Amino acid sequence: MGQYKKLWYLLMAVLAVTFAILGYFGNEVYKQAPPIPEQYVTTDGKVVLTREDILQGQSAWQSTGGMQLGSIWGHGAYQAPDWTADWLHREAEAWLDISAQQQFGQPFAALDDTQQTVLKAQLAKEYRGNQQNEQETVVLSNARAAAIAQTGQYYQALYGNDPALKKSRESFAMKDNTLPDATARERLTNFFFWTAWAASTERPGSEATYTNNWPHEPLVNNHPTTENIMWSVASVVFLIAGIGFLVWGWAFLRKEDEAEAKAPQQDPISQLALTSSQKGLAKYAFLVVALFVAQVFLGGFTAHYTVEGQQFYGFDVSQYFPYALVRTWHIQTALFWIATAFLAAGLFLAPIINGGKDPKGQKLGVDLLFWALVIVVVGSFTGNYFALAHQLPAHLNFWFGHQGYEFIDLGRFWQILKWVGILFWLGLMLRGTVGAFKQPGDKNLLALFVASVMAVGLFYGSGLFYGERTNLSVMEYWRWWVVHLWVEGFFEVFATAALAFIFVSLGLVSKRLGTAAALASASLFMVGGVPGTFHHLYFSGTTTPIMAVGASFSALEVVPLIVLGYEAWEHWRLQYRTDWMQKLKWPLYCFVAVAFWNMLGAGVFGFMINPPISLYYIQGLNTTAVHAHAALFGVYGFLAIGFVLLIMRYLRPDALFDDKLMKTGFWALNIGLVLMIVTSLLPIGIFQAHASISQGLWYARSEGFMQQDFLQTLRWVRTIGDVVFIIGAVAIAWQVCRLVFKCQRQ
Repeated sequence: MGQYKKLWYLLMAVLAVTFAILGYFGNEVYKQAPPIPEQYVTTDGKVVLTREDILQGQSAWQSTGGMQLGSIWGHGAYQAPDWTADWLHREAEAWLDISAQQQFGQPFAALDDTQQTVLKAQLAKEYRGNQQNEQETVVLSNARAAAIAQTGQYYQALYGNDPALKKSRESFAMKDNTLPDATARERLTNFFFWTAWAASTERPGSEATYTNNWPHEPLVNNHPTTENIMWSVASVVFLIAGIGFLVWGWAFLRKEDEAEAKAPQQDPISQLALTSSQKGLAKYAFLVVALFVAQVFLGGFTAHYTVEGQQFYGFDVSQYFPYALVRTWHIQTALFWIATAFLAAGLFLAPIINGGKDPKGQKLGVDLLFWALVIVVVGSFTGNYFALAHQLPAHLNFWFGHQGYEFIDLGRFWQILKWVGILFWLGLMLRGTVGAFKQPGDKNLLALFVASVMAVGLFYGSGLFYGERTNLSVMEYWRWWVVHLWVEGFFEVFATAALAFIFVSLGLVSKRLGTAAALASASLFMVGGVPGTFHHLYFSGTTTPIMAVGASFSALEVVPLIVLGYEAWEHWRLQYRTDWMQKLKWPLYCFVAVAFWNMLGAGVFGFMINPPISLYYIQGLNTTAVHAHAALFGVYGFLAIGFVLLIMRYLRPDALFDDKLMKTGFWALNIGLVLMIVTSLLPIGIFQAHASISQGLWYARSEGFMQQDFLQTLRWVRTIGDVVFIIGAVAIAWQVCRLVFKCQRQ
């Protein structure tokens, strides 16, 4: 540890405290998850549905693509409704009509204001008080049982082939016969009902529902809780305090700037002979850009479904490639190509760390890992296709087809195989790096790098801690361990350590400075990033303490992002340190873009939706897509591209980047991403937010609202940004392919 002892102690303390918080309140998630009652019965004892009906409905929902077609509790796709909010509103309206006929002999709309007010009060009292009793049974009024049956008929028709709902299916980008089996459709409605029951029933001993009064639904008195507003204010206070302490710490605690390391006359990495395992990474680069191009075209395809629903410029393709499928492929392809680039970066660095040598058999391992990645991609995508075409037996869907959970859509078998591949990569990395500990000199940066590699390898396995029938709240806890903690946490630390190693190896940054910066950055990322996982769970069947922890620490996630402008400037000016750095100009540009989009996409757009009061109204709206696109591609996408360009620079040392091609690619990607956001996603999200705040989430996601001509025009306008972005992706891919296949000019 030596001179870095304080930084190591700080990092270990941060990890110990934050994971203790994550684990302690994770236990709270398990204990306080909304119950799945043994049965729902009417007042005269007739069974309406059972726990088994709900669990079978959960499996039926997964078989339709789950979160890739509409959303549940706000998590999922944005084109179709949020089924929880939609069911709750439809069922409440049905109850009002049924009760109006029973009590006044007229439809609800025909009643006077006093009569309507009386019925609304009865509705809210009944729905919010429908807790289960000691026998794990919920007793429903006959009016509510009738409302459930009536609402269920609508969804059974919608997910089927009812001609009367053809236009609605087009508006929601649903194919006809989304769920062909009538029994499965009936089960699906049971699951939708349960999610709405949890969102409208008060948790025992509380005045808030199991989902903290989410979604906004005035008919059942779902409004923000007092705690929601208090912790929202607190999150802003924590953000300002965090920024203030960071500025003071930067000003008073940092040592005087170390004199810049003298740049070597020649590129040190280029002086090392390429090992056989490094030479084998060209195919990884090709796989990365191939998947990247596929992903952006799938993205354009998916976005077009939001305007034509079942068609692609007049061609009805939804029966073969429905929205849920292409959106699944779009997201999964992004995760695959970004992860592949990160794995390649690690494998490229390992021999450099090991003194320019490969362990025995390393090249074979690199080749085997590549083909394992190809098998997982092809296998999981094939499973997705047959699952959503309902050509896979229902009992095999979760394992080999589609899990139904956004970002972890691939079947469980393919998920396990993917983790095995990551563990295999971890083994290759350890074989190639642990030997370096025997070499003389400072090993602190190496220790951080190896620790981050181990975390990346091991923590993906957290996605295996839930099953097909796991309670939705518990599943969400573990899903966000992968989507937030693994991706946004440990990959961030891995990237930080990897970049530090690269710049130290190039002789442009001293090892002392690079090590100190990497250790400090790791602590800053983890202090907010680990418990900040809970900001995804405010309304997923959790209690107020979860909201408090998530709101407090997610605000701190933004704090380190404010200094990224300085990091960007540092990366930018490296190209001018020495003549040979000009050959690395474009990877450096990508790293500059990472810093910019980290600040804007993860920082500004992330905090825009993070405070509980904000997320209460806009969870599941296009504002979330703004953050997702800007952060996932802007940060991890550009970082992955930068890694690939860096690798290819050394695999083809005599080749030069084509400046015209690279300018086109780099700027088209940035401009295209900006256009997507400012001309379409953000304006639509803002209009939806107004609708959600004024009337309810159901309305902001409804067919009547989303199909307005103005919003349709905004979705068409997005095509401009999509096309610009696709041009950039193709240009970058063409540059990489020219290097891979040695077509680049010397």
